[in-house]
Amino acid sequence: MPETITAIYENGILRPLVPLALRERETVQIPILPFGSVDETQLAIQLLVKAGLLTPPTGGSESGPVSEVDRRKLAQRLSNATTKPLSEVIIEERGEW
Repeated sequence: MPETITAIYENGILRPLVPLALRERETVQIPILPFGSVDETQLAIQLLVKAGLLTPPTGGSESGPVSEVDRRKLAQRLSNATTKPLSEVIIEERGEW
């Protein structure tokens, strides 16, 4: 699995700042990026995934965020729908698949 690490170049040698899960004399490819060009958010996500503290989402939503007007309309409809369970109101709101 690709991994992003931080290293220091000293005396002709790249020295990682963290231990690597590599076998002795294992050959790897190393893209060189200056430190400022690394996406820190992506790096943080990778570290959290590696530590088992975060599971990346699968797939994705094609719909965008709900507008303020639509949210207020839905809130009004939900407050008036006292005779139906919330699950039925949501199913009706979704429409046919």
